[in-house]
Amino acid sequence: MKKMIQIKRVYEKPTKTDGYRILADRLWPRGISKEHARVNLWIKEITPSNNLRKWYHDNLEKREQFQKKYLIEIEENCDSLNEIKKIIHDQKIITLLSASKDTKPIHAIVLQQKLKDKS
Repeated sequence: MKKMIQIKRVYEKPTKTDGYRILADRLWPRGISKEHARVNLWIKEITPSNNLRKWYHDNLEKREQFQKKYLIEIEENCDSLNEIKKIIHDQKIITLLSASKDTKPIHAIVLQQKLKDKS
């Protein structure tokens, strides 16, 4: 089954076209209730580590290095990746949610590609 994996800000209103909603942030988004967020899955361990998040925040110009470092973290945490893959196996549409102001945050793009590669 071909999966559609999209990215959306968690602050946007949930829609039927979101499908299965996965929060792709390590921290719960500020000012949003769990009811409003309508998150189906939140596995913090698959998101960038606190150290990597802080490093990237101080080095925004180093996108490529961040991508490589985050991919290494994902590979080191293959149990969480496999857990997500099992859960979303039968889902046709998946939406990765992020609280980032950027509509296409780099960590969500990396995770999106990794899930597409592994589905």
